[in-house]
Amino acid sequence: MNRELARKVADSVLYEGYMLYPYRPSAIQNRQRWTFGVLYPPAYAEVITGTEHSRMHSECLVQGGSIARAGIQIELRFLHLSARQVFRQIQGAFEAVPSLAIDGRLAQSWDEGKKCSVVFEFPLSAGVRKFDFGCAEKKHEEPLCDSAGDAVGKVCCVQEQVQGTLSAAAQEIGADVRRLSIDVENRTRLPGNADDRTTVLLRSLLSAQLILSARDARFVSLLDPPEDLKQAAAGCHNVGNFPVSLGSPGEHEMMLCSPILLYDYPQVAPESAGDFYDATEMDEMLTLRVMNLTDDEKTELRHAGGQLRNLLERTESTAREQLMRTHGAVRELREVTQAVSEKRK
Repeated sequence: MNRELARKVADSVLYEGYMLYPYRPSAIQNRQRWTFGVLYPPAYAEVITGTEHSRMHSECLVQGGSIARAGIQIELRFLHLSARQVFRQIQGAFEAVPSLAIDGRLAQSWDEGKKCSVVFEFPLSAGVRKFDFGCAEKKHEEPLCDSAGDAVGKVCCVQEQVQGTLSAAAQEIGADVRRLSIDVENRTRLPGNADDRTTVLLRSLLSAQLILSARDARFVSLLDPPEDLKQAAAGCHNVGNFPVSLGSPGEHEMMLCSPILLYDYPQVAPESAGDFYDATEMDEMLTLRVMNLTDDEKTELRHAGGQLRNLLERTESTAREQLMRTHGAVRELREVTQAVSEKRK
């Protein structure tokens, strides 16, 4: 299995929409992030009304292998929100602010997604299994001091506890064919009647996805199944995601249950130098746009967090090479027949 390729694709999906151009926290479109694959706490009002989901349901087909030896490794991946809030100190009191300039340094409030991964082993002979998972609460704060050593504010970072369950089941639906069903559910409690989106997102699974790896068995494509399994593939029901074949074309050992609709065997363009978190745009255009940011905009981007700082530093250091790779890339050459040539005339 081409696991390196699989990881690149899965990470690209995980961070899709993480931050959009013009890559500034103050930009309006970046104040409503985390739009793909969010599993909210079940008590959230939008979940109760059916507008949003607290649960993700995946179904796919597994074929072949000895029932005694065959199994599936299930890797649940999501982003766990870390909220960084800057406070300005005024006469002993603290006031929350978007940012605070201190002797030429910028302290900035920002919500950053921390990648979480939980792995479960599911023998197909088990029939049904249920697993619990969770992320612990983390809170810390540190003072912000000026060059004279005087405290002018503080920064507080918060990650709330997240809890959930993953249930897996394998049902034989024909000779040598089983339907694999996986449910991921956010079981995190909300404090009181908290219903604002920021409080809820701190207790949500963001950009939730599954990487499935088969042992002594193989997956069946739901987009292009063999003729004798088309009806079974059409009967697979997926909510909040869709499984596609992952790895190199022709491999059948891995699947990605993605919150974004993809074709089988999705790939990251080999010319791409790194993720711009915006798959609806071209790397070449985004490289140019990053280079055209003002110094103030670059400063804001640089202090937004590790992911965005890396994007800026990578672009500034390798912009010429990135543009050379992405400009006019040719995927394939095909012979032009005489008939086609005459038709174009």
